[in-house]
Amino acid sequence: MARAGLTGERLARAGAELADEVGFEQVTVSALARQFGVQVASLYSHVRSSADLKTRIATLALAELADKAADAVAGRAGCDALLALADVYRSYARQHPGRYTATRFLPGTATPELVEAGRRHSELVRAVLRGYELDEPAQTDAVRLIGSTIHGYIALESAGSFAFSEPSSDDSWPRIINALDTLLRSWS
Repeated sequence: MARAGLTGERLARAGAELADEVGFEQVTVSALARQFGVQVASLYSHVRSSADLKTRIATLALAELADKAADAVAGRAGCDALLALADVYRSYARQHPGRYTATRFLPGTATPELVEAGRRHSELVRAVLRGYELDEPAQTDAVRLIGSTIHGYIALESAGSFAFSEPSSDDSWPRIINALDTLLRSWS
C-alpha cells in the first residue's frame, strides 16, 4: 500500500529540493526514501527508478525555468529580450544549482512532458531571435550560439573559473551578452 501523501509529483519536488542541496548527481530513490523516512520499495509505486526520478526533476526544472523566462522576455525585443533571457537562466542557476543541472539531463528515453518542456525553451529563444530577422539556417545556428554562450558561461562561473581574475564575472556578463547582440545584429 502506498504511503499517504506520496505522489510522483511530490517526489519530483522533493528531489528537486534535494538536488539544490546536495547536487543533481547525488539524487537517488534511496536518498529520497531516507529523506521521507520510508523504505525504498514504498517509493517504487510512484517512480520506476532513479532515472525516472531524475527525468521528473528535469521536467519540473525545465518547466519552472521556461515559465520564468517567458515572463522575463514578454514585451521585450532585441538586446533587452536577450539580456532578460540570459539573466533568468543565470539567476535560476544561482538559486537552484541542482535543478539547473537537471535541465541538462538527457534520459535514455524522454517523456512527452520532458520533450514539451524542452520545446518551450527552443520557442522562447526563437521568439527572442525575431528581433534579429534571421532566416534559416542562421536562426538555428543562433539558437545554438545563444545556448552555448549562456550555458557555457554559467558552467564556468559555477565551477569557480572566473573567481580569481578581474573584471568580475558580474561585470563581464552584460558585456558578453551585448557582444552577442552585436553579432546577432550583424549576422549575414
